[in-house]
Amino acid sequence: MSAKSFDLIVIGAGPGGYVAAIRAAQLGKKVVIIERESLGGICLNWGCIPTKAMLRSSEVFHLMHRAKEFGLAAENITYDLDAVVKRSRGVAKQLSSGIGHLMKKNKIAVVMGEATIQAPGQVTVKTDKGTEDLTAPDIVLATGARARELPGLEADGARVWSYRHALVPPHMPKKLLVIGSGAIGIEFASFYNTLGAETTVVEVMDRILPVEDEEIATFARKSFQKQGMTIMEKSVVKQLDRSNDSVTAHIETGGKIQKLTFDTVISAVGIVGNTEGLGLEKLGVTIDRTHVVTDEYCRTGVKGLYAIGDIAGAPWLAHKASHEGVMVAELIAGQHPHPVKPESIAGCTYCQPQIASVGFTEAKAKAAGYDIKVGRFPFIGNGKAIALGEAEGIVKTIFDAKTGELLGAHMVGAEVTELIQGYVIGRTLETTEEDLMNTVFPHPTLSEMMHESVLDAYGRALHF
Repeated sequence: MSAKSFDLIVIGAGPGGYVAAIRAAQLGKKVVIIERESLGGICLNWGCIPTKAMLRSSEVFHLMHRAKEFGLAAENITYDLDAVVKRSRGVAKQLSSGIGHLMKKNKIAVVMGEATIQAPGQVTVKTDKGTEDLTAPDIVLATGARARELPGLEADGARVWSYRHALVPPHMPKKLLVIGSGAIGIEFASFYNTLGAETTVVEVMDRILPVEDEEIATFARKSFQKQGMTIMEKSVVKQLDRSNDSVTAHIETGGKIQKLTFDTVISAVGIVGNTEGLGLEKLGVTIDRTHVVTDEYCRTGVKGLYAIGDIAGAPWLAHKASHEGVMVAELIAGQHPHPVKPESIAGCTYCQPQIASVGFTEAKAKAAGYDIKVGRFPFIGNGKAIALGEAEGIVKTIFDAKTGELLGAHMVGAEVTELIQGYVIGRTLETTEEDLMNTVFPHPTLSEMMHESVLDAYGRALHF
């Protein structure tokens, strides 16, 4: 059988791959996309989207318990975990099928199967019906990543779960241990804790949410503890003793080991890139700690081969993957796109309270040698936050004292994952404190806190 030829082969149909395919098609390229599991990848099917659907259910549940505060009455408040999961899976399915429609609309060929790169520009796909050979001058790797498994802490789907099991839980945890306090761990801890699970979070670093600004992480920890979570920092789960209905965790803190028993464990200790079986070593692609090494334009060093998204390393965010997909498609089409700057990509965590950030933390700005000005504004000083009944939170901004450049912004509180974009645009436009101070923010909105935080950095806050 002769090989089918294309202008571009994309391997992986997650938020990096399918967006790269669409942009390349818009630019007149003949594109084929290969996917071994589901269109939309982990993000749409087992990550960003279904978790947000579940977290929305827990948020509404939490609000129902607060009905009295708002002059409302809600009696006998309960939840149906199966129905919560069913809604989440329905949302994921709707969006995944939407990707199929986008592929058709943009005349992108879809091949479901496992891809191997035989040589530059040559890909073989193992499908249900046999093998298919494809050729193209350019190939984009967008194969994503999967949960890291530590020896002895492997998920079994019964009592020890990965994020996938946590999205379609076989039972409701009563006593839950979450290993790892990055975004995934904290979101699941928040979801199950809100539904009534007695939740413990173990983090090996000296604080939870280690990539966030220390002040914000400390604020979040206090909030989680107030909600009944147990937080164990500088702690390591050394082993898990499993039985039919429980798991005993050996947790080491400060050289001492304590044994605690749980009915469920969620392991969220990072991710590893999906680099296996693609033929990358044979091609001479450099792989560092399971991630493909690329330059700022996602080039691998092998002619015509690019890597985007999670397989290309941190930050492991869907929106970074999509943006890299667009950049690479434009590069292949002969355009001159800007490289994606990691420090201008926002991170969002959808726990209660939400956390969002962009740019340098205070510690990193100081370590980079900047003389800084820092502003803060609390939710309690904002009229809209009080009206919403969401007066817990803080907005923090960091500026270069010499130039007024916005170096970073960090928030914790209601809806901050929607607010952060204002600062992201500011960073992209190379804004200064003066631009932000002269911007008229609408009232009453939560966004006014962003203005006040900037004013505070320069001793000019008006409402606190």
